[in-house]
Amino acid sequence: MSRFLSTVAKRTEPYIPGEQLNQPDIIKLNTNENPYPPSPKVLEAIKAQVEENSLQLYPSPTADPLRHAIAETYGLTKEQVFVGNGSDEVLAFAFMAFFEPGKTIRFPEISYSFYPVYSKIFDISFEKVPLQEDFTLPAEAFYQSEGGVILPNPNAPTSLYATLDVIEEILKQNSDQMVIIDEAYIDFAGPSAVKLIDRYDNLLVIQTTSKSRALAGLRVGFAMGQPELIDGLTRIKDSFNSYPIDRLAMAGATAAFQDHAYFSESTKKIIRTRERSAQSLRELGFEVLPSDANFLFAKPLNQDAHTLYEQLKERGILVRHFDQAGISDYLRITIGTEEQMEMLFTVLNELIK
Repeated sequence: MSRFLSTVAKRTEPYIPGEQLNQPDIIKLNTNENPYPPSPKVLEAIKAQVEENSLQLYPSPTADPLRHAIAETYGLTKEQVFVGNGSDEVLAFAFMAFFEPGKTIRFPEISYSFYPVYSKIFDISFEKVPLQEDFTLPAEAFYQSEGGVILPNPNAPTSLYATLDVIEEILKQNSDQMVIIDEAYIDFAGPSAVKLIDRYDNLLVIQTTSKSRALAGLRVGFAMGQPELIDGLTRIKDSFNSYPIDRLAMAGATAAFQDHAYFSESTKKIIRTRERSAQSLRELGFEVLPSDANFLFAKPLNQDAHTLYEQLKERGILVRHFDQAGISDYLRITIGTEEQMEMLFTVLNELIK
């Protein structure tokens, strides 16, 4: 490690993303990407933006057309929407804007592994709250947090969704602290906490276009909350980079939010495949958690999970295995196309039998 690193760099333990193998024949079921392409209107909008021949100019620093499209989708005003370069950047801004060094925040022990990364880099103390035996959220353990709460809903990697009644009670029990709900997979689940924004000034909801809207390659994330919270995020953003969303990403993401029919149909298709795949896994002897995401969290009952992960990888199928206490017996399997899932089950049949 270089002697020139700052104390911030030295205490940082970077997030490790899922494997990205650049082999064309790989079936990639490990990073929760959408198996289908984005709306054709997205490609049309990006092409039109290129043909304007204006890439030599900076994009809009306020991204108003995109914020307006998101606001219309969720029944909000533009002033209640913030956009950033992927939801991970939005999460980082939220940690800086709303969590105070010296005050302990809470998040689930089994959760998105970027939360401790941000906590350490911004010198925010944190408490990992153990989940219950069935991986559900122990809501009362998040009450009266000293520094605030951040929760993924549905949770990752467990795929479980907490109802809005649970979320609302956590909000009520932290009325003087921020509660951030990270909804990367909400479009495959129940209602969003966006419904609670007008009633709670301590609620920030963060979502992404990477999953249900098939735009992982464009890097567009967004947050929704009362205008004062959005102003706070903007203060942080403008202290780092006034132009986080480029012209092509802005045009494509705006078109994605405007094509409601395509979004609805592709999301329903993934949910149908998810339910069929969960049943197929159970028939192969897996224990499968009830999923409200675009992935399944499954435990092979008669085989070692890491060994099975390696065997699948050798056969050109990537899934995710976490070498972490409490979940090392499980595999996280992204929902692919019908054809990809059929190939997965063909290989699993061979390996298990």
